Amino acid sequence: MALKQNEAWGTRVGLILAMAGNAVGLGNFLRFPVQAVNNGGGAFIIPYLVCFLLMGIPLLWIEWSMGRYGGRSGNHSTPFILDNMTKKAFWKYFGVFGIFTNVAVAAYYCYIESWTMSYVWHSLRGTFDGLSQSEVAQFFINYVDVAHSMTGIPYEAVVFYVLCLALNTFILSRGLRGVERAAQIGMPLLVLFGIFLALRGLTLGTSGASEEVPGASAWDGINFLWTPQFDSLSNPKVWLAAAGQIFFTLSVGMGTIHCYAAYVRSKDDIALNAVSAGFTNEFVEVVLGSLIVIPIAAGYLGLDWVKENAGFGMAFQTMPYLFEKWGPILSALAGVMWFGLLFFAGITSSLAMGTPWMGFMRDEFGWNRNKGALTFGLLVLALGLPTVFFYQYGVFDEYDYWAGTVSLVVFALAETILFSWIFGIDKGWAELNEGADIRPPRVYKFIIKYITPLLLSFVFLGSLFTPLGNEWQDAFVSLFAGRGWQLDDSSLVQMVANSGLNKQIASATDPDTIAALKDRKFFVNMTRLLLSLTFVALCGMVYLAGIRRSRVADQTAKA
Repeated sequence: MALKQNEAWGTRVGLILAMAGNAVGLGNFLRFPVQAVNNGGGAFIIPYLVCFLLMGIPLLWIEWSMGRYGGRSGNHSTPFILDNMTKKAFWKYFGVFGIFTNVAVAAYYCYIESWTMSYVWHSLRGTFDGLSQSEVAQFFINYVDVAHSMTGIPYEAVVFYVLCLALNTFILSRGLRGVERAAQIGMPLLVLFGIFLALRGLTLGTSGASEEVPGASAWDGINFLWTPQFDSLSNPKVWLAAAGQIFFTLSVGMGTIHCYAAYVRSKDDIALNAVSAGFTNEFVEVVLGSLIVIPIAAGYLGLDWVKENAGFGMAFQTMPYLFEKWGPILSALAGVMWFGLLFFAGITSSLAMGTPWMGFMRDEFGWNRNKGALTFGLLVLALGLPTVFFYQYGVFDEYDYWAGTVSLVVFALAETILFSWIFGIDKGWAELNEGADIRPPRVYKFIIKYITPLLLSFVFLGSLFTPLGNEWQDAFVSLFAGRGWQLDDSSLVQMVANSGLNKQIASATDPDTIAALKDRKFFVNMTRLLLSLTFVALCGMVYLAGIRRSRVADQTAKA
Protein backbone atom coordinates (compact mmCIF):
# COMPACT_ATOMS: atom_id res chain seq x y z
CA MET A 1 0.00 0.00 0.00
CA ALA A 2 1.40 3.37 -0.98
CA LEU A 3 2.18 5.82 1.77
CA LYS A 4 0.08 8.91 2.09
CA GLN A 5 1.76 11.68 0.13
CA ASN A 6 1.38 15.23 1.36
CA GLU A 7 3.61 16.97 -1.17
CA ALA A 8 2.02 19.13 -3.85
CA TRP A 9 3.07 21.88 -6.22
CA GLY A 10 3.18 25.32 -4.61
CA THR A 11 1.80 27.34 -7.53
CA ARG A 12 0.39 26.72 -10.98
CA VAL A 13 3.14 28.83 -12.54
CA GLY A 14 5.72 26.79 -10.68
CA LEU A 15 4.17 23.56 -11.96
CA ILE A 16 4.12 24.76 -15.57
CA LEU A 17 7.71 26.03 -15.33
CA ALA A 18 8.83 22.73 -13.80
CA MET A 19 7.02 20.75 -16.50
CA ALA A 20 8.45 23.03 -19.19
CA GLY A 21 11.88 22.70 -17.58
CA ASN A 22 11.51 18.94 -17.70
CA ALA A 23 10.84 19.16 -21.45
CA VAL A 24 13.26 22.00 -22.26
CA GLY A 25 16.63 20.32 -22.22
CA LEU A 26 19.92 20.08 -24.02
CA GLY A 27 18.14 18.56 -27.01
CA ASN A 28 16.36 21.86 -27.69
CA PHE A 29 19.63 23.62 -28.44
CA LEU A 30 21.97 20.78 -29.41
CA ARG A 31 19.84 18.13 -31.09
CA PHE A 32 17.05 20.05 -32.83
CA PRO A 33 19.25 22.29 -35.00
CA VAL A 34 21.42 19.32 -36.00
CA GLN A 35 18.40 17.15 -36.84
CA ALA A 36 16.96 19.97 -38.92
CA VAL A 37 20.21 20.50 -40.86
CA ASN A 38 20.80 16.78 -41.42
CA ASN A 39 17.25 16.34 -42.71
CA GLY A 40 17.14 19.15 -45.23
CA GLY A 41 16.52 22.23 -43.11
CA GLY A 42 13.05 23.44 -44.04
CA ALA A 43 12.22 19.92 -45.24
CA PHE A 44 12.24 18.91 -41.57
CA ILE A 45 9.83 21.55 -40.31
CA ILE A 46 6.49 20.30 -41.70
CA PRO A 47 6.89 16.67 -40.54
CA TYR A 48 8.16 17.96 -37.20
CA LEU A 49 5.11 20.19 -36.61
CA VAL A 50 2.72 17.46 -37.77
CA CYS A 51 4.34 14.99 -35.35
CA PHE A 52 4.03 17.54 -32.56
CA LEU A 53 0.27 17.84 -33.18
CA LEU A 54 -0.44 14.15 -33.78
CA MET A 55 1.99 12.55 -31.36
CA GLY A 56 3.47 15.17 -29.01
CA ILE A 57 0.26 16.79 -27.74
CA PRO A 58 -1.59 13.45 -27.42
CA LEU A 59 1.28 11.91 -25.44
CA LEU A 60 1.41 14.94 -23.14
CA TRP A 61 -2.30 14.60 -22.42
CA ILE A 62 -2.00 10.83 -21.94
CA GLU A 63 0.86 11.15 -19.47
CA TRP A 64 -0.65 14.02 -17.50
CA SER A 65 -3.95 12.11 -17.25
CA MET A 66 -2.29 8.88 -16.17
CA GLY A 67 -0.15 10.69 -13.63
CA ARG A 68 -3.00 12.55 -11.96
CA TYR A 69 -5.18 9.42 -11.99
CA GLY A 70 -2.43 7.43 -10.27
CA GLY A 71 -1.73 10.23 -7.82
CA ARG A 72 -5.32 10.07 -6.52
CA SER A 73 -4.55 6.57 -5.25
CA GLY A 74 -1.24 7.58 -3.73
CA ASN A 75 0.93 6.31 -6.60
CA HIS A 76 3.85 8.49 -7.65
CA SER A 77 5.86 6.17 -9.88
CA THR A 78 5.02 4.61 -13.23
CA PRO A 79 4.97 0.90 -12.25
CA PHE A 80 2.01 1.35 -9.94
CA ILE A 81 0.43 4.18 -11.88
CA LEU A 82 0.11 1.70 -14.76
CA ASP A 83 -0.86 -1.11 -12.38
CA ASN A 84 -3.63 1.10 -10.98
CA MET A 85 -5.19 1.43 -14.44
CA THR A 86 -5.63 -2.27 -15.19
CA LYS A 87 -6.17 -5.60 -13.45
CA LYS A 88 -3.34 -7.25 -15.38
CA ALA A 89 -0.26 -7.39 -13.14
CA PHE A 90 2.27 -7.52 -15.97
CA TRP A 91 1.59 -3.87 -16.95
CA LYS A 92 3.53 -2.64 -13.94
CA TYR A 93 6.67 -4.14 -15.47
CA PHE A 94 6.21 -1.90 -18.49
CA GLY A 95 6.15 0.86 -15.89
CA VAL A 96 9.69 -0.14 -14.89
CA PHE A 97 10.81 1.71 -18.03
CA GLY A 98 9.62 4.88 -16.29
CA ILE A 99 12.28 4.38 -13.59
CA PHE A 100 15.00 2.65 -15.60
CA THR A 101 14.99 5.22 -18.40
CA ASN A 102 15.42 8.12 -16.00
CA VAL A 103 18.22 6.53 -14.00
CA ALA A 104 20.11 5.42 -17.11
CA VAL A 105 19.58 8.67 -19.03
CA ALA A 106 20.57 10.76 -16.00
CA ALA A 107 23.84 8.80 -15.87
CA TYR A 108 25.09 10.22 -19.17
CA TYR A 109 22.89 13.33 -19.33
CA CYS A 110 24.45 14.72 -16.16
CA TYR A 111 27.83 14.18 -17.80
CA ILE A 112 26.85 16.52 -20.65
CA GLU A 113 25.40 18.86 -18.05
CA SER A 114 28.75 18.89 -16.25
CA TRP A 115 30.44 19.92 -19.52
CA THR A 116 28.29 23.04 -19.58
CA MET A 117 29.19 23.82 -15.96
CA SER A 118 32.86 23.40 -16.79
CA TYR A 119 32.63 25.55 -19.92
CA VAL A 120 30.98 28.39 -17.96
CA TRP A 121 34.04 28.37 -15.72
CA HIS A 122 36.41 28.23 -18.69
CA SER A 123 34.57 31.12 -20.38
CA LEU A 124 35.00 33.27 -17.28
CA ARG A 125 38.61 32.17 -16.96
CA GLY A 126 39.39 33.10 -20.57
CA THR A 127 40.61 29.62 -21.49
CA PHE A 128 39.55 30.02 -25.13
CA ASP A 129 41.16 33.43 -25.67
CA GLY A 130 43.33 33.37 -28.78
CA LEU A 131 42.70 29.72 -29.61
CA SER A 132 42.15 28.69 -33.22
CA GLN A 133 39.11 26.69 -34.27
CA SER A 134 41.10 23.46 -34.32
CA GLU A 135 42.56 24.21 -30.86
CA VAL A 136 39.09 24.81 -29.40
CA ALA A 137 37.94 21.51 -30.92
CA GLN A 138 41.01 19.75 -29.51
CA PHE A 139 40.27 21.19 -26.07
CA PHE A 140 37.00 19.22 -26.01
CA ILE A 141 38.71 16.05 -27.20
CA ASN A 142 41.28 16.39 -24.43
CA TYR A 143 38.56 17.21 -21.90
CA VAL A 144 36.69 13.91 -22.38
CA ASP A 145 40.04 12.11 -22.09
CA VAL A 146 39.67 12.14 -18.31
CA ALA A 147 43.31 11.46 -17.57
CA HIS A 148 44.32 14.56 -19.50
CA SER A 149 44.41 17.77 -17.45
CA MET A 150 43.83 20.97 -19.41
CA THR A 151 44.10 23.41 -16.52
CA GLY A 152 45.98 21.63 -13.79
CA ILE A 153 42.88 20.02 -12.24
CA PRO A 154 43.49 16.26 -12.11
CA TYR A 155 40.62 14.33 -13.72
CA GLU A 156 38.77 17.57 -14.40
CA ALA A 157 35.84 15.89 -16.21
CA VAL A 158 35.25 13.62 -13.18
CA VAL A 159 35.44 16.55 -10.74
CA PHE A 160 32.79 18.55 -12.59
CA TYR A 161 30.63 15.46 -13.04
CA VAL A 162 30.62 14.80 -9.29
CA LEU A 163 29.92 18.48 -8.56
CA CYS A 164 27.01 18.44 -11.01
CA LEU A 165 25.53 15.30 -9.44
CA ALA A 166 25.98 16.74 -5.97
CA LEU A 167 24.01 19.87 -6.94
CA ASN A 168 21.22 17.74 -8.44
CA THR A 169 21.11 15.58 -5.32
CA PHE A 170 20.92 18.59 -3.00
CA ILE A 171 18.03 20.20 -4.92
CA LEU A 172 16.16 16.89 -5.09
CA SER A 173 16.51 16.48 -1.33
CA ARG A 174 14.45 19.68 -0.94
CA GLY A 175 11.48 17.90 -2.54
CA LEU A 176 9.02 19.47 -4.97
CA ARG A 177 9.68 22.94 -3.61
CA GLY A 178 13.36 22.58 -4.49
CA VAL A 179 12.55 21.45 -8.01
CA GLU A 180 9.96 24.21 -8.38
CA ARG A 181 12.36 26.90 -7.18
CA ALA A 182 15.08 25.68 -9.54
CA ALA A 183 12.62 25.92 -12.45
CA GLN A 184 11.46 29.39 -11.38
CA ILE A 185 15.07 30.62 -11.46
CA GLY A 186 16.46 28.54 -14.31
CA MET A 187 13.72 28.87 -16.93
CA PRO A 188 13.54 32.71 -17.02
CA LEU A 189 17.35 32.94 -17.13
CA LEU A 190 17.46 30.35 -19.89
CA VAL A 191 14.98 32.33 -22.00
CA LEU A 192 16.78 35.63 -21.25
CA PHE A 193 20.17 34.21 -22.28
CA GLY A 194 18.60 32.61 -25.35
CA ILE A 195 16.99 35.86 -26.49
CA PHE A 196 20.28 37.74 -26.13
CA LEU A 197 22.20 35.18 -28.19
CA ALA A 198 19.40 34.92 -30.77
CA LEU A 199 19.34 38.70 -31.25
CA ARG A 200 23.10 38.71 -31.60
CA GLY A 201 22.81 35.99 -34.23
CA LEU A 202 20.10 37.88 -36.12
CA THR A 203 22.18 41.06 -36.23
CA LEU A 204 25.30 39.41 -37.62
CA GLY A 205 24.16 39.86 -41.21
CA THR A 206 27.29 39.65 -43.35
CA SER A 207 29.42 41.51 -40.83
CA GLY A 208 30.63 38.31 -39.25
CA ALA A 209 31.83 36.71 -42.46
CA SER A 210 35.32 35.31 -42.33
CA GLU A 211 37.84 36.13 -44.99
CA GLU A 212 37.60 32.58 -46.29
CA VAL A 213 33.82 32.80 -46.79
CA PRO A 214 33.00 36.16 -48.37
CA GLY A 215 29.35 37.10 -48.18
CA ALA A 216 28.47 34.52 -45.51
CA SER A 217 25.38 35.56 -43.56
CA ALA A 218 23.51 34.40 -40.50
CA TRP A 219 20.34 34.77 -42.55
CA ASP A 220 21.54 31.98 -44.84
CA GLY A 221 21.20 29.60 -41.91
CA ILE A 222 17.80 30.97 -40.90
CA ASN A 223 16.43 30.78 -44.45
CA PHE A 224 17.73 27.23 -44.78
CA LEU A 225 15.95 26.15 -41.59
CA TRP A 226 12.69 27.97 -42.27
CA THR A 227 11.98 27.44 -45.98
CA PRO A 228 9.44 24.57 -46.05
CA GLN A 229 9.89 21.85 -48.66
CA PHE A 230 6.76 19.85 -49.30
CA ASP A 231 8.56 16.94 -50.98
CA SER A 232 9.69 15.87 -47.50
CA LEU A 233 6.14 14.68 -46.80
CA SER A 234 6.86 11.55 -48.82
CA ASN A 235 10.24 10.83 -47.19
CA PRO A 236 9.94 8.26 -44.33
CA LYS A 237 13.48 9.07 -43.18
CA VAL A 238 12.52 12.66 -42.37
CA TRP A 239 9.32 11.53 -40.65
CA LEU A 240 11.26 9.13 -38.43
CA ALA A 241 13.75 11.86 -37.54
CA ALA A 242 10.93 14.31 -36.75
CA ALA A 243 9.07 11.80 -34.61
CA GLY A 244 12.25 10.92 -32.76
CA GLN A 245 12.92 14.58 -32.03
CA ILE A 246 9.44 14.94 -30.50
CA PHE A 247 10.32 12.26 -27.94
CA PHE A 248 13.52 14.03 -26.99
CA THR A 249 12.10 17.52 -26.90
CA LEU A 250 8.95 16.84 -24.86
CA SER A 251 10.46 14.19 -22.54
CA VAL A 252 7.55 11.87 -23.29
CA GLY A 253 7.97 8.14 -22.89
CA MET A 254 10.22 8.62 -19.84
CA GLY A 255 7.86 8.60 -16.88
CA THR A 256 8.84 12.01 -15.54
CA ILE A 257 5.59 13.68 -16.62
CA HIS A 258 3.56 10.96 -14.89
CA CYS A 259 5.43 11.55 -11.66
CA TYR A 260 5.14 15.33 -11.78
CA ALA A 261 1.42 15.05 -12.60
CA ALA A 262 0.90 12.60 -9.74
CA TYR A 263 1.38 15.52 -7.36
CA VAL A 264 -1.32 17.63 -9.05
CA ARG A 265 -4.44 17.99 -6.93
CA SER A 266 -7.26 15.72 -8.07
CA LYS A 267 -9.53 18.47 -9.41
CA ASP A 268 -6.83 20.74 -10.85
CA ASP A 269 -6.60 21.36 -14.59
CA ILE A 270 -4.24 19.18 -16.61
CA ALA A 271 -5.44 19.84 -20.18
CA LEU A 272 -4.34 23.47 -20.33
CA ASN A 273 -1.27 22.87 -18.16
CA ALA A 274 -0.04 20.17 -20.54
CA VAL A 275 -0.52 22.37 -23.60
CA SER A 276 1.14 25.34 -21.87
CA ALA A 277 4.20 23.29 -20.98
CA GLY A 278 4.31 21.80 -24.47
CA PHE A 279 4.11 25.10 -26.31
CA THR A 280 6.65 26.70 -23.95
CA ASN A 281 9.03 23.95 -24.93
CA GLU A 282 8.27 24.45 -28.63
CA PHE A 283 8.93 28.19 -28.36
CA VAL A 284 12.30 27.55 -26.80
CA GLU A 285 13.22 24.86 -29.32
CA VAL A 286 11.79 26.10 -32.61
CA VAL A 287 12.35 29.82 -32.05
CA LEU A 288 15.38 30.15 -29.77
CA GLY A 289 16.97 26.81 -30.65
CA SER A 290 16.99 27.61 -34.36
CA LEU A 291 18.33 31.16 -33.94
CA ILE A 292 21.60 30.50 -32.15
CA VAL A 293 23.98 27.74 -33.27
CA ILE A 294 23.15 27.44 -36.98
CA PRO A 295 22.81 31.17 -37.84
CA ILE A 296 25.93 32.19 -35.91
CA ALA A 297 27.97 29.37 -37.45
CA ALA A 298 26.62 30.19 -40.92
CA GLY A 299 27.47 33.86 -40.42
CA TYR A 300 31.13 33.11 -39.80
CA LEU A 301 31.85 29.79 -41.48
CA GLY A 302 29.26 29.71 -44.26
CA LEU A 303 26.18 27.56 -44.80
CA ASP A 304 28.11 24.90 -46.72
CA TRP A 305 30.40 24.38 -43.72
CA VAL A 306 27.36 24.04 -41.46
CA LYS A 307 25.77 21.42 -43.72
CA GLU A 308 28.96 19.37 -43.74
CA ASN A 309 29.87 19.70 -40.07
CA ALA A 310 26.54 19.98 -38.20
CA GLY A 311 26.77 17.81 -35.14
CA PHE A 312 26.35 17.60 -31.41
CA GLY A 313 29.93 18.74 -30.81
CA MET A 314 29.41 22.15 -32.47
CA ALA A 315 28.20 23.58 -29.17
CA PHE A 316 31.51 22.81 -27.46
CA GLN A 317 33.99 22.53 -30.33
CA THR A 318 32.93 25.52 -32.45
CA MET A 319 30.86 28.07 -30.50
CA PRO A 320 33.65 29.20 -28.10
CA TYR A 321 35.84 29.95 -31.13
CA LEU A 322 33.06 32.00 -32.77
CA PHE A 323 32.34 33.92 -29.57
CA GLU A 324 36.01 35.00 -29.47
CA LYS A 325 35.34 37.08 -32.61
CA TRP A 326 33.09 39.35 -30.53
CA GLY A 327 35.90 40.82 -28.46
CA PRO A 328 37.17 39.89 -24.97
CA ILE A 329 34.27 41.21 -22.89
CA LEU A 330 31.38 40.18 -25.13
CA SER A 331 32.95 36.80 -25.84
CA ALA A 332 33.18 36.02 -22.12
CA LEU A 333 29.59 37.19 -21.60
CA ALA A 334 28.37 35.15 -24.58
CA GLY A 335 30.22 32.06 -23.34
CA VAL A 336 28.67 32.36 -19.89
CA MET A 337 25.22 32.91 -21.38
CA TRP A 338 25.49 30.08 -23.92
CA PHE A 339 26.83 27.45 -21.55
CA GLY A 340 24.74 28.84 -18.69
CA LEU A 341 21.69 28.47 -20.90
CA LEU A 342 22.65 24.85 -21.61
CA PHE A 343 23.28 24.23 -17.92
CA PHE A 344 19.85 25.51 -16.87
CA ALA A 345 18.25 23.52 -19.70
CA GLY A 346 20.08 20.45 -18.48
CA ILE A 347 19.50 20.69 -14.76
CA THR A 348 15.75 21.36 -14.99
CA SER A 349 15.52 18.11 -16.98
CA SER A 350 17.88 16.04 -14.84
CA LEU A 351 15.99 17.04 -11.68
CA ALA A 352 12.84 15.61 -13.24
CA MET A 353 14.69 12.34 -13.81
CA GLY A 354 15.13 11.90 -10.07
CA THR A 355 11.44 12.14 -9.17
CA PRO A 356 10.35 8.65 -10.39
CA TRP A 357 12.99 6.92 -8.25
CA MET A 358 12.21 9.06 -5.22
CA GLY A 359 8.45 8.64 -5.60
CA PHE A 360 8.81 4.87 -5.96
CA MET A 361 11.10 4.45 -2.95
CA ARG A 362 8.91 6.68 -0.78
CA ASP A 363 5.64 5.03 -1.77
CA GLU A 364 6.82 1.43 -1.60
CA PHE A 365 9.61 1.37 0.99
CA GLY A 366 8.94 4.43 3.13
CA TRP A 367 12.13 6.32 2.30
CA ASN A 368 12.27 10.02 3.08
CA ARG A 369 13.39 12.73 0.62
CA ASN A 370 17.00 12.83 1.81
CA LYS A 371 17.47 9.10 1.54
CA GLY A 372 15.73 8.97 -1.83
CA ALA A 373 17.78 11.83 -3.27
CA LEU A 374 21.08 10.48 -1.92
CA THR A 375 20.52 6.98 -3.28
CA PHE A 376 19.48 8.40 -6.65
CA GLY A 377 22.69 10.42 -6.78
CA LEU A 378 24.82 7.41 -5.81
CA LEU A 379 23.05 5.13 -8.28
CA VAL A 380 23.51 7.64 -11.10
CA LEU A 381 27.15 8.09 -10.11
CA ALA A 382 27.78 4.33 -10.23
CA LEU A 383 26.08 3.99 -13.61
CA GLY A 384 27.50 7.23 -14.96
CA LEU A 385 31.21 6.85 -14.19
CA PRO A 386 31.66 4.30 -17.02
CA THR A 387 30.36 6.92 -19.47
CA VAL A 388 33.03 9.31 -18.13
CA PHE A 389 36.03 6.98 -18.00
CA PHE A 390 35.19 4.99 -21.13
CA TYR A 391 33.61 7.70 -23.25
CA GLN A 392 36.02 6.96 -26.10
CA TYR A 393 34.90 3.32 -26.20
CA GLY A 394 31.29 4.10 -27.06
CA VAL A 395 29.79 3.57 -23.59
CA PHE A 396 28.16 7.02 -23.70
CA ASP A 397 26.58 6.27 -27.10
CA GLU A 398 25.20 2.92 -25.90
CA TYR A 399 23.44 4.58 -22.96
CA ASP A 400 21.98 7.17 -25.31
CA TYR A 401 20.73 4.57 -27.80
CA TRP A 402 19.20 1.98 -25.47
CA ALA A 403 18.02 4.19 -22.58
CA GLY A 404 17.53 7.48 -24.41
CA THR A 405 15.97 6.16 -27.62
CA VAL A 406 14.71 2.57 -27.63
CA SER A 407 13.25 2.67 -24.10
CA LEU A 408 11.32 5.87 -24.85
CA VAL A 409 9.61 4.40 -27.89
CA VAL A 410 8.76 1.10 -26.18
CA PHE A 411 7.26 2.80 -23.13
CA ALA A 412 5.36 5.42 -25.13
CA LEU A 413 3.79 2.74 -27.33
CA ALA A 414 2.87 0.62 -24.29
CA GLU A 415 1.30 3.49 -22.33
CA THR A 416 -0.70 4.68 -25.34
CA ILE A 417 -2.17 1.21 -25.86
CA LEU A 418 -2.92 0.94 -22.14
CA PHE A 419 -4.58 4.36 -21.96
CA SER A 420 -6.63 4.05 -25.14
CA TRP A 421 -7.50 0.37 -25.34
CA ILE A 422 -7.11 -1.23 -21.89
CA PHE A 423 -8.09 1.56 -19.51
CA GLY A 424 -10.42 2.78 -22.26
CA ILE A 425 -10.48 5.96 -24.30
CA ASP A 426 -13.85 7.01 -22.79
CA LYS A 427 -12.51 6.85 -19.24
CA GLY A 428 -9.23 8.42 -20.33
CA TRP A 429 -11.00 11.28 -22.11
CA ALA A 430 -13.16 11.91 -19.04
CA GLU A 431 -10.04 12.00 -16.84
CA LEU A 432 -8.37 14.50 -19.18
CA ASN A 433 -11.39 16.80 -19.16
CA GLU A 434 -12.05 16.71 -15.42
CA GLY A 435 -11.32 20.16 -14.02
CA ALA A 436 -10.01 21.29 -17.42
CA ASP A 437 -9.76 25.03 -18.11
CA ILE A 438 -9.95 24.23 -21.83
CA ARG A 439 -11.81 21.48 -23.62
CA PRO A 440 -9.47 19.55 -25.91
CA PRO A 441 -10.87 19.35 -29.47
CA ARG A 442 -12.93 16.20 -29.72
CA VAL A 443 -10.97 15.09 -32.78
CA TYR A 444 -8.12 14.34 -30.40
CA LYS A 445 -10.14 11.51 -28.89
CA PHE A 446 -9.91 9.79 -32.29
CA ILE A 447 -6.26 10.80 -32.72
CA ILE A 448 -5.25 9.42 -29.30
CA LYS A 449 -7.00 6.11 -29.92
CA TYR A 450 -5.93 5.46 -33.50
CA ILE A 451 -3.45 7.90 -35.02
CA THR A 452 -0.95 8.20 -32.17
CA PRO A 453 -0.55 4.41 -31.69
CA LEU A 454 -0.10 3.99 -35.46
CA LEU A 455 2.60 6.70 -35.56
CA LEU A 456 4.36 5.17 -32.56
CA SER A 457 4.23 1.73 -34.20
CA PHE A 458 5.73 3.27 -37.32
CA VAL A 459 8.55 4.79 -35.27
CA PHE A 460 9.21 1.53 -33.43
CA LEU A 461 9.16 -0.68 -36.52
CA GLY A 462 11.22 1.91 -38.39
CA SER A 463 13.89 1.70 -35.68
CA LEU A 464 13.66 -2.09 -35.55
CA PHE A 465 13.97 -2.67 -39.29
CA THR A 466 15.76 0.45 -40.59
CA PRO A 467 16.57 -0.26 -44.27
CA LEU A 468 20.06 -0.08 -45.73
CA GLY A 469 21.19 3.52 -46.05
CA ASN A 470 17.86 4.63 -44.53
CA GLU A 471 16.48 4.50 -48.09
CA TRP A 472 12.91 3.39 -47.56
CA GLN A 473 11.76 3.66 -51.13
CA ASP A 474 14.60 1.46 -52.37
CA ALA A 475 13.89 -1.05 -49.58
CA PHE A 476 10.24 -1.47 -50.58
CA VAL A 477 11.18 -1.79 -54.26
CA SER A 478 13.69 -4.49 -53.31
CA LEU A 479 11.16 -6.29 -51.13
CA PHE A 480 8.41 -6.34 -53.76
CA ALA A 481 10.92 -7.45 -56.40
CA GLY A 482 11.73 -10.50 -54.29
CA ARG A 483 15.25 -9.38 -53.31
CA GLY A 484 14.43 -9.09 -49.62
CA TRP A 485 14.78 -6.25 -47.12
CA GLN A 486 18.36 -5.27 -46.39
CA LEU A 487 18.86 -3.89 -42.90
CA ASP A 488 21.04 -0.93 -42.06
CA ASP A 489 23.65 -1.32 -39.34
CA SER A 490 21.79 1.38 -37.38
CA SER A 491 18.64 -0.79 -37.11
CA LEU A 492 17.88 -2.24 -33.70
CA VAL A 493 18.25 -5.77 -35.04
CA GLN A 494 21.72 -5.11 -36.42
CA MET A 495 22.75 -3.10 -33.37
CA VAL A 496 22.03 -6.10 -31.14
CA ALA A 497 24.22 -8.23 -33.40
CA ASN A 498 27.05 -5.65 -33.45
CA SER A 499 26.89 -5.84 -37.23
CA GLY A 500 28.63 -2.52 -37.85
CA LEU A 501 31.50 -3.24 -35.44
CA ASN A 502 31.97 -6.77 -36.80
CA LYS A 503 32.25 -5.39 -40.34
CA GLN A 504 34.83 -2.83 -39.22
CA ILE A 505 36.88 -5.52 -37.48
CA ALA A 506 36.68 -7.83 -40.51
CA SER A 507 37.78 -5.11 -42.93
CA ALA A 508 40.59 -3.68 -40.77
CA THR A 509 44.20 -4.67 -41.55
CA ASP A 510 46.20 -2.66 -39.02
CA PRO A 511 46.73 -4.68 -35.79
CA ASP A 512 46.33 -1.60 -33.58
CA THR A 513 43.04 -0.70 -35.27
CA ILE A 514 41.77 -4.26 -34.88
CA ALA A 515 42.71 -4.26 -31.19
CA ALA A 516 40.97 -0.89 -30.64
CA LEU A 517 37.80 -2.10 -32.35
CA LYS A 518 37.78 -5.30 -30.31
CA ASP A 519 38.18 -3.23 -27.14
CA ARG A 520 35.23 -1.09 -28.23
CA LYS A 521 33.13 -4.20 -28.86
CA PHE A 522 33.98 -5.49 -25.38
CA PHE A 523 32.93 -2.24 -23.71
CA VAL A 524 29.76 -2.04 -25.83
CA ASN A 525 28.71 -5.54 -24.75
CA MET A 526 29.56 -4.88 -21.11
CA THR A 527 27.49 -1.69 -21.23
CA ARG A 528 24.47 -3.57 -22.55
CA LEU A 529 24.92 -6.19 -19.84
CA LEU A 530 25.09 -3.48 -17.15
CA LEU A 531 21.93 -1.78 -18.45
CA SER A 532 20.12 -5.13 -18.69
CA LEU A 533 21.06 -6.05 -15.12
CA THR A 534 19.87 -2.63 -13.94
CA PHE A 535 16.50 -3.16 -15.60
CA VAL A 536 16.18 -6.66 -14.13
CA ALA A 537 17.07 -5.37 -10.66
CA LEU A 538 14.38 -2.68 -10.90
CA CYS A 539 11.87 -5.33 -12.00
CA GLY A 540 12.83 -7.29 -8.90
CA MET A 541 12.21 -4.25 -6.70
CA VAL A 542 8.79 -3.74 -8.31
CA TYR A 543 8.02 -7.41 -7.68
CA LEU A 544 8.95 -7.06 -4.00
CA ALA A 545 6.87 -3.88 -3.77
CA GLY A 546 3.91 -5.78 -5.21
CA ILE A 547 4.28 -8.46 -2.54
CA ARG A 548 4.44 -5.80 0.18
CA ARG A 549 1.25 -4.23 -1.15
CA SER A 550 -0.52 -7.61 -1.18
CA ARG A 551 0.47 -8.28 2.42
CA VAL A 552 -0.74 -4.87 3.56
CA ALA A 553 -4.02 -5.39 1.68
CA ASP A 554 -4.48 -8.81 3.33
CA GLN A 555 -3.79 -7.42 6.79
CA THR A 556 -6.21 -4.56 6.20
CA ALA A 557 -8.91 -7.00 5.03
CA LYS A 558 -8.44 -9.21 8.08
CA ALA A 559 -8.61 -6.22 10.39
